Amino acid sequence: MIDLDTEICVCNSLTVQDIATCIKENNFTTLEALLENDICPMGDKCESCHDEGFNNDGLNIPLVLSLVQNGKI
Repeated sequence: MIDLDTEICVCNSLTVQDIATCIKENNFTTLEALLENDICPMGDKCESCHDEGFNNDGLNIPLVLSLVQNGKI
């Protein structure tokens, strides 16, 4: 399992838990809606968290969204 304290969006200092909380509280269901939101901005600067992840480890925003949608977070 992924450590919930792992930083995913380094430019905005957001961890897995931060992103999951934002998704749940605001009922985001698509990646587009999540990335375009103004409530908890993410993925709007370096954008490495969209694809390969900041550490090139595959931990990214789409993965967190998927885990939340599947009830794993």
